[in-house]
Amino acid sequence: MACGLTASAAESAKMTVASDQIRNFSIIAHIDHGKSTLADRILTRTGTVSEREMRDQLLDSMDLERERGITIKAQAVRMSYKAKDGKTYQLNMIDTPGHVDFSYEVSRALAGCEGALLLVDAAQGVQAQTIANAYLAVDGDLEIIPVINKIDLPNANVQETLDELEAAIGLERTSALMTSAKTGQGVDEILEAIVQRIPPPPIKDTEHTRALIFDSSYDNFRGVITYVRVFEGEIKVGDKVRFMKAGRDFEVTEVGCFTPKMTPLNSLSAGEVGYIVAAIKEISTVKVGDTVTLATNPAPQPLAGYRESKPFVFAGLFPSVTDDFDELAVAVEKINLNDASFIAEKETSEALGFGFRCGFLGMLHMEIIQERLEREYNVNLIMTSPNVTYRVTLTSGEVVVIDKPSDLPDPSRIDLTEEPYIEGRFLVPKEFVGPTITLVQEKRGIQKGMQYLGLERVMMTYEMPLSEIIFEFYDKLKSITRGYASFDYEVQGWWPVDMVRMDILINGEPVDALASLVRRDASQYRGRALCEKLRRIVPRQQFEVAIQAAIGGKIIARETVKPMRKNVTAKCYGGDITRKRKLLEKQKEGKKRMRQIGRVEIPQEAFLAVLKTDE
Repeated sequence: MACGLTASAAESAKMTVASDQIRNFSIIAHIDHGKSTLADRILTRTGTVSEREMRDQLLDSMDLERERGITIKAQAVRMSYKAKDGKTYQLNMIDTPGHVDFSYEVSRALAGCEGALLLVDAAQGVQAQTIANAYLAVDGDLEIIPVINKIDLPNANVQETLDELEAAIGLERTSALMTSAKTGQGVDEILEAIVQRIPPPPIKDTEHTRALIFDSSYDNFRGVITYVRVFEGEIKVGDKVRFMKAGRDFEVTEVGCFTPKMTPLNSLSAGEVGYIVAAIKEISTVKVGDTVTLATNPAPQPLAGYRESKPFVFAGLFPSVTDDFDELAVAVEKINLNDASFIAEKETSEALGFGFRCGFLGMLHMEIIQERLEREYNVNLIMTSPNVTYRVTLTSGEVVVIDKPSDLPDPSRIDLTEEPYIEGRFLVPKEFVGPTITLVQEKRGIQKGMQYLGLERVMMTYEMPLSEIIFEFYDKLKSITRGYASFDYEVQGWWPVDMVRMDILINGEPVDALASLVRRDASQYRGRALCEKLRRIVPRQQFEVAIQAAIGGKIIARETVKPMRKNVTAKCYGGDITRKRKLLEKQKEGKKRMRQIGRVEIPQEAFLAVLKTDE
């Protein structure tokens, strides 16, 4: 978090306040509703960052976040605010992501708070992720302050947005605040509402110390930096702390808070949010959701922690140069420290060598991880075809979970195959209801409900397979609704499905990295589309290259890459046709021999082509 800080802001952050003058809150909203902009305005209004040092999206520290205009990582910052009642309050704010793939970041941020600002765009109204994040806050028993943003826009419709808040979420319209994060209008009222309406952290009278790890990062000089919310007791420099899950003890060399840069303090007390540095060199020691306690007087029980995130999209990650595997291994470990919802296990591929089988929360999550690995750690990657997990019940009664094609058991041993299904929530303008229904039904969706939010917008609820939304579904939805639709989903359970493994054969040899799990009734279409795509990508050789899609021993599709040929008959001017035929036959025999010993180099684009067969 590299940014400037005034001396007065740093000093005010170090001021100790009574626990009843601490307020911990998050900003939650649908993507692009103005969370980061509102966070910027609050930082300048409280004097945490001066106008001179301010820049847009200040808390979005990654280049990737700034380029895409989205928040990927939740960021914490401490501010000091003098309220109208004359008291000085310590405000701990966590700016959260809005995209459905990063909802795990939101749930972790909310676990460290007592309240949340629910931000709604006055022009776009309540969106799918607005509702999902509001439910997360309700589940966490947080005080919700609805904030209507962008009221300065010419197409802002405040009254209709208030109606939608009442209809979709059940929040009182009288409790909503009006603001324009861009101009700063209404920010003072928001700060007063935070102080008046969000309760202080509950402080238990206990002799034990317990702090919850909500995030962490790695510093080459200081080791693992652990981000914590202290629930009980106090952590000071020099204390010996214990990580309860790992069972390891370390001496604290620095504690502090984010203002938004790291600012050292003497201690972190109950109710406060900050960081701990303890010269931890082993990345595996620190786990998000673990409890930190004092080694001299350890707590008998850890804090509840977080519900484990369950990845549902899996893909293989391999270095494009096999010798770079060690670099990739280090990069994956460091990203995993910073993103607890990303999982990776080592695997080997005949075609690609050593790599990792990785689990993601969704396709955007997968794309972001790939870009972060390539940018932050300079690793060139090949990514295999993504697929969802499947649950297979064997004839013996054993249940196994499959996340890659090579793990699918022999069909004779399978009794039942099931795929995960989701409950999807679509918010669309009424004129796009028809095309949306058509698209979702094509993707095997079953309608569960339809509700009008005001006169212009409809909320539809569908059950549909997760596998149908990981390939370009979101792009198609935005296309048919001209960008006005919003979509959010939760994985609900399992549906039966007739699933088969489809292999891709290049010159009769299966390429394991191109294998995929597909529905039997869609296998022929997928096979044909993939073979056709590969025919255009696989470079021509001196011999004919056969590209085939197969299920078991049955070939379901084939394409041929024609060989490069020299014009051997160029020197024949007229004469007997048999002379030309003899030369052509001789060339043909040579090509056949070359094919038997020739090997085809599969370009990286071929692996990416597997993702695009829906076009």
